Amino acid sequence: MAKTLDLERILSKQGFGTRKQCRIMIFNEEITVNGEMCDDPDAEFSLENLSYTVKGEAWDYKEKSYLMMHKPANYECSHKTQHHPTIYSLLPHPLVERDVQCIGRLDEDTTGLILISDDGQFIHKMSSPKHKVPKIYEVTCKHPVSEANIHALLGGVQLLDEPETIAALAVIQISERVIHMTLAEGKYHQVKRMVAAISNRVEGLKRIQIGGLKLPDDLKVGEWRWLSADDIGKLVSTF
Repeated sequence: MAKTLDLERILSKQGFGTRKQCRIMIFNEEITVNGEMCDDPDAEFSLENLSYTVKGEAWDYKEKSYLMMHKPANYECSHKTQHHPTIYSLLPHPLVERDVQCIGRLDEDTTGLILISDDGQFIHKMSSPKHKVPKIYEVTCKHPVSEANIHALLGGVQLLDEPETIAALAVIQISERVIHMTLAEGKYHQVKRMVAAISNRVEGLKRIQIGGLKLPDDLKVGEWRWLSADDIGKLVSTF
């Protein structure tokens, strides 16, 4: 049997405010459910395939939030930023109120695919070192990348303060100065440090894939979207 919940609790669970604030919106006729206005905060609805609007904005009920974002440069992946705006400012306020978190951070100058969720178990599985979820980065280097450089990255380079050499899972040369590098670890500034270890420098860094999920061509910089069931399948198949 499908789970039901009263409207006041539904809105509060979805990040639209305290139960009191949600009750006031309902009394003010600011909420529709499945296309019909509802002014009863105690009215119960099935959570399955539930659609509603809040002050004219359409939403679907989501027990947990699973999102992707095309992160812009000069944004920080933190709720408490130091020098730049937070990527959470690019999300609707109700999602932020649900305490969504980035799954692995990108540096402020790094762009590309980042996952965001409020599902602690999903976050742990995606970020845990033991699962070794592969990530592909498009790396633009200052100097040309030679075949010897690529062999070095694949064979393992020594990073400062690391006891063992670190190797890329794959390196594909795209152009003279651009490579696609696949990594399974998430060490601090790893791509930049690995490129520095071959006497080069990263001038542009973009994450283009996590597990089997690629950054969509139609997801513009600064935009976000819900992960589809197919998207999630491409991620969890990595475990």
